[in-house]
Amino acid sequence: MILAQAFGGLRTSKVEYWLTMRMRTRTDVDVTQLDDTTLMRAIAQKQELALGELYDRYGRLVYTIAYRLVRNPESAEEITLDIFTSIWHKAHTYQPDQAQVNTWLTHMTRNRAIDRLRREAARPHRHSVSWTEVSTEPDNQRESPETAVHLTLQQQKVRAAIATLSEEQQEVLALAYFNGYSHSEIAETLNQPLGTIKGRIRAGMQKLRFLLQDV
Repeated sequence: MILAQAFGGLRTSKVEYWLTMRMRTRTDVDVTQLDDTTLMRAIAQKQELALGELYDRYGRLVYTIAYRLVRNPESAEEITLDIFTSIWHKAHTYQPDQAQVNTWLTHMTRNRAIDRLRREAARPHRHSVSWTEVSTEPDNQRESPETAVHLTLQQQKVRAAIATLSEEQQEVLALAYFNGYSHSEIAETLNQPLGTIKGRIRAGMQKLRFLLQDV
């Protein structure tokens, strides 16, 4: 109930968040002067202004990490608010002798973003593009009939070549070239060693170059 009031739902903007937080009863403690570890202890004691201060310090960091992985602003915002909601409930689990607060937040955010990517990979992703969705229809308004036919034949050859790749190779190439993921991000998303991902991409590209050398 407290967090629902504090955050106002997943779509709450930072301005709305702060309007709500500023309406809370203030304490005599200036949370802006607390170090991160003490701030976490204050959150564990359910001091809401301490949570607001943590958000001020690390909200942008959490959002940036989430966005780099999910590549979608709305999803990154949801992950960010989800992280701070979890902190409100689980601040007592933070162990300062094991990691600094920013490291702890980074690890938590990356895990949450990767979990979301894995869930969405199990169903058609509204923001992703698969190889089979690439259009082979020429733009007749821009190209002459001869050029349009030539381009269509090229695209069909490319699609046929891609179809000869293994599912694993198609998957990593789609993540790299359609979603813009780096090799390390693909490895994290698919929970595979980085060397395995690089090997699949290299093998897939070598096969495509051989099959399409005349295109």
